[in-house]
Amino acid sequence: MNQVQRYSDAVTTGRVGEQRDRVVFEYALLRVVPCLERGECVNAGVILYAQEQGFLAARWSLDEDRLRALAPHVDVEGVRRALESVAAMCRGGAEAGSAGRERPGQRFRWLTAPRSTIVQPGPIHGGLTEDPEAEVERLLERLVR
Repeated sequence: MNQVQRYSDAVTTGRVGEQRDRVVFEYALLRVVPCLERGECVNAGVILYAQEQGFLAARWSLDEDRLRALAPHVDVEGVRRALESVAAMCRGGAEAGSAGRERPGQRFRWLTAPRSTIVQPGPIHGGLTEDPEAEVERLLERLVR
């Protein structure tokens, strides 16, 4: 097997490098769009899914001052509830309702489907990580806070 084929196989299986075991993950930003007509948004959270580990999580941090600068009369508590409902859907279980019984991949696809609501998912991106839990926190720090 040549070097290109070994690398291709490693990428396909989510394992790259000899020293580390990394898994493929997908993520999407959660954006708050207070006025759909204007299209302005504030990044407020991240959803991360790692299929190989069955990992699905959302983390959010709402910059209320930035949001109010775009829309002074926005329902901040409503936005907080919407963001928390995304996090609950990621956790699954009874608090997520009937969708909480679905597999993590199905919940991720549902949560990242395009929609015209105040809290919207951005495009899906991918990467490799050794630790999905740490990765979702890193992405939140880098892209939201």
